[in-house]
Amino acid sequence: MASRPSLKPKPKGKGGKRGSSAAEDEQSTAAVAVQLAKEWSTWTMKTAKVVAHWGFIPLIIVVGMTKGDEPKPSLFQLLSPV
Repeated sequence: MASRPSLKPKPKGKGGKRGSSAAEDEQSTAAVAVQLAKEWSTWTMKTAKVVAHWGFIPLIIVVGMTKGDEPKPSLFQLLSPV
């Protein structure tokens, strides 16, 4: 199962930020935002792939049941192997 991306930025390096400037803070914030966007998009695409894989045939069955002519089979008749 795919792991969910964390929204908390991971600490990098040792010690605190003693001499960091505002430009470095903005760059690190932008880098964290880009990394989070990449993780989120990867997780979203993996989830969409699973949904499409397992949902396609049931979608076709439901569309066929709603748009088809009579007689309409019950859900039990569709799922039973007989």
